[in-house]
Amino acid sequence: MPGRKPMAREDWPKIAKDLGRYDIRIARDGQWFHEGRPIRRPELVKLFASVLRCEPDGQHWLVTPVEKGRIEVEEVAFLATQTHVSQQGTDQQAVTLTTNLDEAVVLDQTVRLDVELRAGQPRPYLSMREGLRARLTPTVFYDLVELGEERDGHLWLLSNGGWFDLGALDETDPEQETPA
Repeated sequence: MPGRKPMAREDWPKIAKDLGRYDIRIARDGQWFHEGRPIRRPELVKLFASVLRCEPDGQHWLVTPVEKGRIEVEEVAFLATQTHVSQQGTDQQAVTLTTNLDEAVVLDQTVRLDVELRAGQPRPYLSMREGLRARLTPTVFYDLVELGEERDGHLWLLSNGGWFDLGALDETDPEQETPA
């Protein structure tokens, strides 16, 4: 209809028909599966990813204005696989991370970067749109470490005026510590 305003994306879950669970799974390595078989068409995966969201309870949904359904995500929906830095080494430094599905996320004050320790190894995660997260591949994390600055026993990364804590330089994993 002419002059009709499009529905806001955040309203889609309110009106979409709940179809329950779709037989779609995102594996830990970022591979998408449908009915147990890999989805081999990157364009189809990117289309699904464009309507993916994660609710506060951790449930992942594919949501359109017409229908919605839950999917299984083994760890996170995306992997950050590439790093791009502009104006490196200046106060205007900007870091952009690109996912395995070619989504770019600029690190700024609106983005969270969390580094967890698991078995003594850093496990970095990036917040994205719609409650989604990406795990940084080791190569991307080491790129950020190379850009980091040591301050007060922590490594910090500057991007778009925001500082991101990459972790304590002498941090140990509490799960690996032996009780006294």
